[in-house]
Amino acid sequence: MTPTYNKVHNRFKFNGLHFSHEELKEVAYSLIKEGKPYEKVTGDFLIDWLNNKDFLVVTTSGSTGYPKQIKLKKQAMVNSAIATGNFFGLEPGDKALHCLPSHFIAGKMMFVRALVLGLEIDFVEPAAQPVFDFEKTYDFCAMIPLQLKHTIKYIDNIKNIIVGGSKVTKPLIEKIKDCKPRFYETYGMTETVTHVAVRSLESKNGKKEPYFTALQNIKFEQDDRGCLLIHAPKLVKETLVTNDIVELKSDQSFKLLGRFDNVINSGGVKLFPEQIEDKIQPVIEERFILVGEEDATLGEKLILIVEQPKDSVEDILKVIKELKNLEKFEVPKKIYTIDKFPETNNRKIQRKKAAKLVLEAK
Repeated sequence: MTPTYNKVHNRFKFNGLHFSHEELKEVAYSLIKEGKPYEKVTGDFLIDWLNNKDFLVVTTSGSTGYPKQIKLKKQAMVNSAIATGNFFGLEPGDKALHCLPSHFIAGKMMFVRALVLGLEIDFVEPAAQPVFDFEKTYDFCAMIPLQLKHTIKYIDNIKNIIVGGSKVTKPLIEKIKDCKPRFYETYGMTETVTHVAVRSLESKNGKKEPYFTALQNIKFEQDDRGCLLIHAPKLVKETLVTNDIVELKSDQSFKLLGRFDNVINSGGVKLFPEQIEDKIQPVIEERFILVGEEDATLGEKLILIVEQPKDSVEDILKVIKELKNLEKFEVPKKIYTIDKFPETNNRKIQRKKAAKLVLEAK
């Protein structure tokens, strides 16, 4: 029988203690009244989850536009939790570490998974460097790349770590190769109730997988732009149309190539900034992006924007040109610098806004 959103699993524990439906309401009120700011947000979420409504109003991250509020069915969130539990083999009594903010869907879903699957969840402050019991063994954890970067020395007792929210950079991918946990990069969005697909990354106990694999009851196809269409009837009724260009391996597997709205058409050659950024990452320490600038000859030319670089523009261009895996047309035609990238609420770079700021200031 499929669990429902108005039930609390009898194996659920929150920071070591089990709470019934009514007891959890009291905990939520206490968090709102006496908790730290991040605990107040969690209390608000729990109150909303435990009320009689069959939906939640959640805010999107704004990574592909302005943040907006949407309604998610609570049962869809339960279905997502079950799909995650099945994929990772989570059982009642398994231990989960929760270090994400409860503002966004990823943080909310950590609690939903615990409530539905009967997990024992330890909730800690969602800082850039979360502090948790480094000696304790955890079965499951979700982190953003920044958190993983700062806790890389303390995670060997975590069995499975999913990483999402922003791009997992190549330097970070190299670091986790020597770690014990199994790492998974996730693909999803607020509208799909967090991830609908995952791909494993290389570690001591994990193999690298270039393709994202669908969770149960999820199917994929492409539209005429080459962008991903998501069929997830247990999560959302309508087919979701994305702007993510993919290489489709099957209806349950794909490789992510880049964003349709980021593609640069330079002299008839389509350039995917995200793929070129992957190649350049090893030689630039600072944050950077590749975008297009209008050009009389090429239509658009590839330009690089770097945040507060320690090296000169000339030196940066020199090391880029020395990269063996970079095609001639993938070398930026110009390099600009910026003091601080404009960001979304969850620290994703706003590409279009950054490009506008730089190009209007030149």
